[in-house]
Amino acid sequence: MRHLLLSALLALTLFGCDRAAQKSAGSNPPEAASPAKAPAQAAHMVITPQFAEAGPFSEGLAAVRTGAQYGYIDAKGKTVIEPQFDFAGAFAEGLAAVGNGGKVGYIDKSGKFALTLQFEVADLFPFSQGLAPVRIGEFLTGKWGYIDKQGKIVIKPQFDAAGLFSDGLAVVRMNDKWGYVDSRGNFAIKPQFASAGSFSDGLASVRTADGDKAGYIDKEGKIVIQPQFDSAFPFSDGLADVQLGGKYGFIDRQGKIVIKPQFDFADKFSGGLAAFRMGDEQTGKYGFIDREGKVAVEPQFDFADLFSASDGLAAVRVGSAQSGKYGYIGR
Repeated sequence: MRHLLLSALLALTLFGCDRAAQKSAGSNPPEAASPAKAPAQAAHMVITPQFAEAGPFSEGLAAVRTGAQYGYIDAKGKTVIEPQFDFAGAFAEGLAAVGNGGKVGYIDKSGKFALTLQFEVADLFPFSQGLAPVRIGEFLTGKWGYIDKQGKIVIKPQFDAAGLFSDGLAVVRMNDKWGYVDSRGNFAIKPQFASAGSFSDGLASVRTADGDKAGYIDKEGKIVIQPQFDSAFPFSDGLADVQLGGKYGFIDRQGKIVIKPQFDFADKFSGGLAAFRMGDEQTGKYGFIDREGKVAVEPQFDFADLFSASDGLAAVRVGSAQSGKYGYIGR
């Protein structure tokens, strides 16, 4: 799920039009056949549930919490960076955003600070395409800008919110409207949307006004999949998860429904599989489907995150959010 240890990270990373909107030409999306039933595989637990919190693997490491602090493990479950951080994000481009007391910055894979910021920072995100969004100043009043890997501010703090760069553009908010900037901070698509997601596969989900349906635009800002979804999210592996009538399904880049809305929650595809939930957030169970909509892993977990495309592992939780433990399964 869009889950990260770094507080608020994916709330901004890729906004999508709510996570609980979008699609193609025509006011009513075409129906798709129900997914075929196939024997589901038993989940293969690679790292036994033992962590109070666990993030997705990225670049061979995953942030986990034991007790009050975060550290990092490798794909065999071995601790490679001892728990010592108050928060910890995923590695990206060789660095991970962390905080330890008053020290906030980015560590390398040895666990050493490779970059500490020489200004007051309230929030910071991972690097993407060489830049990272940071909120400078107070938590509530600070503005977002972008730094490079030397810690230099390259896009001045001016945004009320900012996401990661993807497909050469980053989604930002100014004066309650969302738009997109290039790597120099120039608007490629002026702020005009009530909500907006990050670009992927050349498309981004948007909502033109509060209460409107969500659709998708191209990098020229032109609507190419007409607004018709209750919620819509970034494309991944050629498919995007959308919500219609309270259920989640998937569309292709032409806006055609390829896995009909039937899940109470569905996350994006990664490594050929997508997590889904049947039932409510408190008592429902999570499993995984393949790109044809067939159940690959039966719903059995109390939470399930993305499969790492690079490491082939997904964080899962057994037990409640308060007392359950996280481990990792393989494909």
